[in-house]
Amino acid sequence: MKKYAIGVDVGGSHISCTLVDLLKDELVTSSRNEGDIDNQASADVIINAWADVLLKTISGIDVNELKGIGFGMPGPFEYATGIARFERVAKYESLNGVDVAKALRQKLNLPETTALRFMNDASAFAAGEAWLGSASGAERIVSITLGTGFGSAFVSDGIPVVEGPEVPELGCVWHLPFADGIADDSFSTRWFIKQYKELTGETVAGARPIAEAAVSNPKAAAIFEQYGRNMGEFLGPWFRKFDAQVLVIGGNVTGAYNLFGPSLEQGLKAQGVDVQIKISKLKEDAAIIGSARMLDDNYWTKIQAIIPKM
Repeated sequence: MKKYAIGVDVGGSHISCTLVDLLKDELVTSSRNEGDIDNQASADVIINAWADVLLKTISGIDVNELKGIGFGMPGPFEYATGIARFERVAKYESLNGVDVAKALRQKLNLPETTALRFMNDASAFAAGEAWLGSASGAERIVSITLGTGFGSAFVSDGIPVVEGPEVPELGCVWHLPFADGIADDSFSTRWFIKQYKELTGETVAGARPIAEAAVSNPKAAAIFEQYGRNMGEFLGPWFRKFDAQVLVIGGNVTGAYNLFGPSLEQGLKAQGVDVQIKISKLKEDAAIIGSARMLDDNYWTKIQAIIPKM
C-alpha cells in the first residue's frame, strides 16, 4: 500500500522534507532532512543537492510505499508541468527552462507511477495551516509569511483561491501597490533595514537586531509600530472582501509580534475587520504538510485545476 507522501519545502537557500503518513494524517518526524543550497550554482549542482536531501528521507522506507512527492516551490514556476521559470529573481536562475520534475525523477530513480506534484510555496504554507495547523477547522483563512519576502495566500475550505473578485490577481498580495512601491517593499525585512538606517544611520542585516534594540530604543520600537499600522491599513480591505475568519502569520518576523501585533490589531479594528490572528504553530512544517497533501486523492481532485493558475 502506498501510504506515504514526502512533503518538500524549497526555500531560496534551503530545502527541507519529511514523510507524511497519509493514513494517519501526520508527519513522520524522524524522517526530516534538510540542507543548504547555493541558489547561484549550476542547474546540475542544485538538482543534485535537492536529490541528496530527498534520498535521505526516501531511504527510510520501502519505495513501493511512496505514493509521491509534493513540492512547495517558489515562483516563477510552471506548477502543472514541473518546469522552472526562474528569471530575473536573483535565485535559481540556472534552472530557468529546466524540467525539474523529470530531472529529479531521474536522479531519484523513481518510476512514473510515483507522482511528483508542485504548488506555490505560500499556498502550500496556507494549505498546511488550514489542514493540520493553527487554522484547522476554519472555513476562510488568509496566511502571510513575513521574512525576506512577503508571502500570502487565501484559502477557502482548505483550497487556495487564486482568482475571482474576492481575491487579488494571482491570489496573493506581494505585488500590489502600496506606499511608494509594492507591498513586498513595505512588508519584507529590507523595509526594516531601510527604516532603521534612515532613523539611526546604522546598517543592520535584518529585523532581529532592530527587535532587540526596541527593548530600550524608542526609535526601533516605533519602526515596528509603523510596520503593524501599515499592514493593517493594507490588508484590511482584502480581509473584508474575502470575509476572512482567521489570519495565520508565519515567517521569521513573527518572533517580534509583540512589537507590531498591537498596532496591526488596532489598524484592523479601526476598519471594522473582525478576524482571529494566530501565529503559525507548524512554522517551517506548514509548507511540507500542505505540499504533501497533494498526494491525497480526494484533495488532489479538488485542487488539480487550480495548480496551473498559481
